[in-house]
Order: sequence, then C-alpha cells, then structure tokens
Amino acid sequence: MKLIARNQEIEELRRLYKSNRSEFVIVYGRRRIGKTFLVNQVFQDRFTFTYVGARKQPQRVQLQRFARQLQEFSGSPYCPSLTSWEEAFEELKALIKMKSTEERKVIFFDEMPWIDTPRSSFVDALEYFWNAWAAQRTDILFIACGSATSWMVNKLVKNQGGLHNRITAQIYLRPFNLGECEEFLHEYGCRWDRYTIMQCYMALGGVPFYLSLLNPGESLVQNIDRLFFQKNAAMKEEFGELFSALFSQADKYIAVVMTLAGKREGMVRAEIIEKTKLSGGGLSKILENLERCDFIETYSRYKSSVRNTVYRISDPYTLFYFKFIHNNNSKDEHYWSSNMNSPMVRSWQGFSFETVCLSHLAQIKKALGISGISTNSCSWRKQGGENDGAQIDLLIDRSDRVINVCEMKFSEKPYSITKAYADILRMKMAVFAETTHIRKSLALTMVTTYGVLPGIHAGIVQNEVTMDDLYHQA
Repeated sequence: MKLIARNQEIEELRRLYKSNRSEFVIVYGRRRIGKTFLVNQVFQDRFTFTYVGARKQPQRVQLQRFARQLQEFSGSPYCPSLTSWEEAFEELKALIKMKSTEERKVIFFDEMPWIDTPRSSFVDALEYFWNAWAAQRTDILFIACGSATSWMVNKLVKNQGGLHNRITAQIYLRPFNLGECEEFLHEYGCRWDRYTIMQCYMALGGVPFYLSLLNPGESLVQNIDRLFFQKNAAMKEEFGELFSALFSQADKYIAVVMTLAGKREGMVRAEIIEKTKLSGGGLSKILENLERCDFIETYSRYKSSVRNTVYRISDPYTLFYFKFIHNNNSKDEHYWSSNMNSPMVRSWQGFSFETVCLSHLAQIKKALGISGISTNSCSWRKQGGENDGAQIDLLIDRSDRVINVCEMKFSEKPYSITKAYADILRMKMAVFAETTHIRKSLALTMVTTYGVLPGIHAGIVQNEVTMDDLYHQA
C-alpha cells in the first residue's frame, strides 16, 4: 500500500539522505501511527543495518538478536558474541567500514525505547558511538524510532549528557486528519461518504493501523461490531496494550484519561488532582506526555489565568473506548447494531463531533477566511447555578476585533434552529459580553455536518462551517 499523507515527512527523509554530513534523526509518535512503515517505504532496500528492539526482553536477548542482525547484514557465517552495548556498537562500526565509501549508510534502530533495559548502559554506548565516531564521518544517516514518546524526548531530544544537541532532525508523526483519513480509506477500498467517514473517525480516530482493520465489504456498523464487540475482537484489548507500550506506570496515565473522559467540557488541573489524587511534578509529567502523544489537548479560558487551563481528551478512540468498551459487560456481539440509534450514542456523537472540530481548527479558520489573521482559540465558562451558568466550548478571538462564538452540532440532516435554542444562544452571548466586558464584535458561528436549515430563527447565525470544510487541507 502506498504512503498516504506523509509528503512532508518523506521529503525530509530524502533531504537527510542526500545531506553531506552524518545525520542523527528521530522518528516518533504514538503506537500504530505508521513510523516503521514510513521509514521502510522511503528506504526499502537501501539499509546498511536495521534492528528492532524487543519489548520486555532482557539485555541478553536484545544483544543476541542484535548479533544475528549483524551476521545477516554482513553476509558472514560468523555471529559475534556480545556481552555489552559497547561491544555491539564496535561490531556495528566494523560492519559500516566494510561498505563502500561512496554510499550513504542508513542505520535504522526501531523501537529504541525497548532496547534501553534497566542497567543496560545502552544510551551511554550510543552516545559514545555517535560522538566519538559516527558524527566525525559524513556518510551516516542514523534513524532512531520509537513509540514511547516520553523516552524519545527525555533520553534523546532533551538529553543533558553526551547527546545534548546532537539530534539533527526530528520527525513527529501525528494521527491523520479527516481529509487524510478519507484519502487513506479510499485508497484502501472503503468508498464511504463523508458522513460515514466522520462516524468512523469519531470511533477510531486518525490512526492508520486502526483504519487498516476495516473491511471495505462491510458497513461501518458491521465493522465496529467486529472490531470491538465480537468474541476476540481485534480492538477490545488495544487500549490497555497501547498505554502499557507507551508509558511506564501506565495505570496513572489511564487514571488521568479516564477522569478526563468523564467530563465533557474538560478539567482544570485542580479538578484532575481532586479526582485522581495525583499532583506535583508527577502529574505535570503525565499531562505533558499525554499531550505529546495526542491523547489530550490544552485550551485556555478567555481572559483567565494559566491555572485555569483546560485539559480535554482529543483522541476520538480514547473517548469511544471509555464510553462503550470500558466496563461494558454486554455479551451482545452486535452491540453497536443494537444501540446505534440510542440516546446514549446520539449524546456521544455530539460530544465526539465537538472533539473532532476542536482538532480541526485550522480547517475551520480556512473556511471562515481568516487563516491569515492572528487568532487565539479558547473556551469560556461562567460558574453559576442552573439558570445563570453559561459555557462556550470554542471562541476564536481575532486580532481584527471580532470573536467567532462557535457552536458545534452533529446531525444527519441540515440543523434546525428552534426558538428555544435561538434564545439559549442569545443568552450565552449576552452573558459572555456582560461578564467579560468585551469591546469586540461577536459573530455566532455554527459548525455542523450539513449546514443550518433556513428558517425564521436561522438569522441569528452569521457564519457557517460544514462537515465538508473539515475535510479540506488547511
């Protein structure tokens, strides 16, 4: 299958291959995002050496496998006996020296965080190999790849020892956006319409491997039943495996995302501390790593202090998991078929659509024609009782003295604004203006699947963004 939506990353790898100096490159991103596929597709048969770390295997096993890779790439009947990573890198140097001085030497270490077992001194040996030898040459392209983003950043990017400032390029793979997801699915044979793809995205997110599990010959509903609810379903246990592969102390990370998944509008740090009993630097590290891996996003509150920064789940798959998989004791293998029109699913669709919209702010700005205007995207909330509280999930505060007040609504047909809803919208905007004392113009902006149905109350809407706009590349 061809590479989809990674043109910028492909060009960067090709540029690094043609460089006239040795390059130390890291390729990172969450599990199943396509890192290995990207590197293998770009370089194919041009590798001088490749090695894949083994999860939860001791140093002895890692070194044995490394030795066999050395034997394979050298074509030698001799398999070295390795007792340390320093010895392993010495043998790698010998292999590289065997190659023609004219060719670029591409060295690929995949799942590097798994290689760094306790007391292995792997990073120390890597530092010495690079600083004392590889960096002195001009013909080496060293690629380090890994899913454990926190390890990749802390041990390589932010290394304060021998690898400090030695990384020459970083390539971070993010999940697909809607447009890229559509391109992937069409290439894969799923000729679904955009409404169906949106529903698919709200369940699986933009992770290429998850999308590759879809059967083009089945409906989306059948696919979800098969992937999540049938016996031995491929995606039923994925969440736990995902977090244990990405993070040490995975239970603490799961506790945080479970807490956030339970509150639609997100939480400030104090609320997370109260619910999880985690605090201090430990919580800061967890939140930082979750954001790096695209599980959560932070949003400021309008004219509010940093301590009121809102943390909110940004990964659709995580939201779907906690809503329908976690603690679901149903034995119904057709659970999704049975419940797809239930109020619970309708509620989730509305919440998940908001999440998708918030992750496609660039597309919303483009649709509004304000891509070139400096903006600050934030939320706003007025605490109060049942009758005097108010909340706006997305404000686009523009430097041209306009604020887009965005309402996001998911529906299977053009959205009808009733008198009651129009009154709520007017109330929200009035309370916002009164509370914040703004001196900017407010533009009510509806972000919907199929637009707003013309009617007597639709005149309150000043701007519209539709589902099709979210599929465009920003």
